[in-house]
Order: sequence, then structure tokens, then C-alpha cells
Amino acid sequence: MTEVTADGTGDLAGRAALVTGASRGIGLAVAAELLSRGASVAITGRKLPDLEAAAAELGAPGRVLTIAGNAGDAAHRAEAVTRTVEEFGNLAILVNNAGINPQYGPLVDADLGAVSKIFDVNVVAPLGFVQLAYRAWMREHGGAIVNVASMAGIRATGVIGAYGASKGALIRLTEELAGQLGPGIRVNAVAPAVVKTRFAAALYERDEEGVANRYPMKRLGTPEDVAAAVGFLVSDASGWITGETVRLDGGALASGGNG
Repeated sequence: MTEVTADGTGDLAGRAALVTGASRGIGLAVAAELLSRGASVAITGRKLPDLEAAAAELGAPGRVLTIAGNAGDAAHRAEAVTRTVEEFGNLAILVNNAGINPQYGPLVDADLGAVSKIFDVNVVAPLGFVQLAYRAWMREHGGAIVNVASMAGIRATGVIGAYGASKGALIRLTEELAGQLGPGIRVNAVAPAVVKTRFAAALYERDEEGVANRYPMKRLGTPEDVAAAVGFLVSDASGWITGETVRLDGGALASGGNG
């Protein structure tokens, strides 16, 4: 994990970030990356003990705020935004990482309740966070937003179709918001392929080497790979980039692979 600066110096110093779904995996790595660049970070997740363990792992006392709740809950979203601004004095960065996938297999057999829940958490909730962050801080002061999408939103997977459809919608939402919120607010997305996390374990755990060999880079992604891209997209170094979805797929799509 990226080493966290103790003094809050770096290119994001003075900025506060809200990272959803950050108790582990990609969200936790993103929080560490932003902290290493000097930001203060509020992290959300469903279980407070997991968030507290994540905060302890991150270190940086006084620069990490934990807010437990479900991203699909409007009251939780409001609390997260309000507490971030109250604690840190701003909300310059929003990373919509929380996501779920309770559906696996053919869409014709999918439980529609599960599909609805996927879209509520993976699409509606990110828009809800954007609306709240806009009203609480970004409308007046500007900011940077990154939505964590997926390569499943770019090309068909055959097995996680509802999840992929939701991530495709999130990519389109990213473009719409970028067009509407510029120039003060930049909105981008990242689209990882298979990353070594507990969330994605079903996609690689039976044959990690075989899955990795489908990628030209011959390895799976790591949470830190995604976090580095997010760190760039919220920094001033990407100041003329908005509405973009960055593929993080080890070259799979460019080579015609199915990673």
C-alpha cells in the first residue's frame, strides 16, 4: 500500500476527499493514495468495525474519518457528505467506489429485485453523492469526481451482465455529468478489469494463472493500480481531462482478449 505522509504535504494538501466503499480493496487503496498525496479522507462502508480497522491500517491520525452506512441509503449519503465538510472544511474530491453484484449467470434467469438493487447502489447512489457534494461544496468551489466503473461496462462478460449494465450506465453518467458540471468540476471514471480483491475473487480464484495469462501484461490488476489512476485523475496534473473513462485492463481489450 502507498506510504502515507505524516504531515499532510503533497499535491492534494488541504483538500478533503470522500471515498465510498473504502473498508477494503480498491476503495482502501484509493484512500491510501489520496492520503499519500496530502489529502484528508472520509471513508465509508457498511460495517463500522471494518472501517475502524481500515482507518488503523491507513494511519494518518486526524486525517481519516469513518462513516458507516449503506451507499444505497439516502440518509447515509447525506450524513457522509455533511460530516466530511464539517470535519475537514471542504469536499474537493469524491470517489464513488461502492458497488455490489448479487447477480451471476444468464440475465434471462436474473432476479429482478437483485437487478434493481444493483442499479440502485451502482448508479443511483453515485449520482446521489454527486448531487450532495455539488450542493455542499463543489458548486461554489469546484472539485474532482471519479467514478469506479468496470471493463464489464465496456464489453460483455456473459456471467455478470447486470453488474456490467450498471457500470455501463455509470460510464454514461460520467460523461453526462462532465458535460453539465464543467468547467469548475471535472468528472471522470476508471474501468478496471479483474483486480485481485475479495469482491472479484469468483472471477479468478479457481485459475488465477490462467486468467492472468489472458492479459498481455500477464498479471491481474491490483488495488494500487487503480488507486494510482484515481490519484492522477483527481490531481491538477489532469486539469484538462473530464468525461474520460480510463481502461485499466492490462491490455486485454486492445489485444482482443477477454480479461
